[in-house]
Amino acid sequence: MTITLDHRAINQSPLALLTASEARMLGIGLGVRQYARVRAGIYVARAAYEKLPGWQRYAVRVHAFVRKHPDAVLCLESAAVLLGLPYFNEPKDIHVYDADRSASRRFGNVAVHTGADPRAVGDVRGVLTTSPVDTAIDLMRVLPLAQGLAVADAAISPKQQGFTSVRGMRDLGLSQRNRRGRGRMNWVLDHADDRAESPAESVSRAVIGWCGFEHPELQREFHYEGEDDRVDFLFPSVGAIGEADGWGKYDFDDPRKAEQHLRNEKRREDRLRRHGHAFARWDLSDVWKITPLVTALRAAGVPLKHPRKTAKLASLKSRPREKPYRARETT
Repeated sequence: MTITLDHRAINQSPLALLTASEARMLGIGLGVRQYARVRAGIYVARAAYEKLPGWQRYAVRVHAFVRKHPDAVLCLESAAVLLGLPYFNEPKDIHVYDADRSASRRFGNVAVHTGADPRAVGDVRGVLTTSPVDTAIDLMRVLPLAQGLAVADAAISPKQQGFTSVRGMRDLGLSQRNRRGRGRMNWVLDHADDRAESPAESVSRAVIGWCGFEHPELQREFHYEGEDDRVDFLFPSVGAIGEADGWGKYDFDDPRKAEQHLRNEKRREDRLRRHGHAFARWDLSDVWKITPLVTALRAAGVPLKHPRKTAKLASLKSRPREKPYRARETT
């Protein structure tokens, strides 16, 4: 089947890939100061590569792998790059699905997966991946809970990918013979919400609950001064508003659009404050650290209603599938 791309899908390498043979033809020297090897025989400009956020470095690595292995079927985080599903920071491994293997194997930083449960395979502009729903379920089984929740929300949200439903994922997941990560998958599906509009909102919602704060309403609309304003979170007992900022919403790749968005956002926040709403604002890096998010919510008067879930909060620091990070990032 052919898979329709989501706008978050990275369907080509963020940097130009240069093979060793192409470099020889062009008379380009592949000195280590100028070029970084991202796959055997494939290079990119080092300075540009090192400036990329982790999730884009991973996309470069995935596309370099596909350049070398065009018939491979990507799965898990590697498929997420092409499908537009959330993945976080820079995953360590390239993940490939091979139904014909008798056992999963690792070849350096390439993990080749198989299993008793078959995966549907689709084509994304000439690149083979496991299907969106199979990829989502596989990720929910292995990712930390907050990240898995971001994947589930993206899969069901019409403002994100919206290619399936909770019931559809649960039915498929429970029909699989593989029991690894089933409890994790069930928790994620129990808490998924199709109103979430970004991974930052999904992770924030999980951490807000684990910290013991009042459960917020999502995407509440207000009508003040002739304007319609929709907010990420409303904490109903105190009327406080929470906003999970993501750089993408401000179009920082286009400075003029970014400037206009920021001006509009300032007017919007001032308008909501004039009508009695305290405001808490944070970004995803604040959520991973926990304390800045807690400080912002307390300053806005958001009440604590439940005991703190220490074990689940500790899971935010468990990132075994990622390379060491500079800052928490997501697509």
